[in-house]
Amino acid sequence: MPRLDQLQAGDALPARSHTPTNVSLFLYNAAVWNPHRIHFDEPYTVEVEKHPGIVVDGPLQGDWLSQVVLDWLGEDGELLEFEYSNRRASYLGDTLTAGGRIEAIDAVARTVTLTLEVRDQHGEVTAPGRAVVRLAH
Repeated sequence: MPRLDQLQAGDALPARSHTPTNVSLFLYNAAVWNPHRIHFDEPYTVEVEKHPGIVVDGPLQGDWLSQVVLDWLGEDGELLEFEYSNRRASYLGDTLTAGGRIEAIDAVARTVTLTLEVRDQHGEVTAPGRAVVRLAH
């Protein structure tokens, strides 16, 4: 759990890298009941939808961003706001890194505003986001 008095704007949150596989995408889509073929059927995805390969789910990238925040926040903090948007498609075989940094601190309200992002292996942002958390200490 971070302590408010030890934080500064610009501090980075620990990043997490992910390289989705056919199996991990299958399991995720099964868990969220997503039957869209672009996440498992490569011939369909390439020939019909015209993607270069199997598409990594946008909501999965949002889940990775929330995990970065919640892992950093720990047990005694509270997630007040969370948002993200998918801006760029990611494909099977891409390595995607979810991370963020402190944008602003409100010591009176004990809140921290975070800027979040998922980047691909080329450094392109695929999913920007934002969160506001309240710290206990």
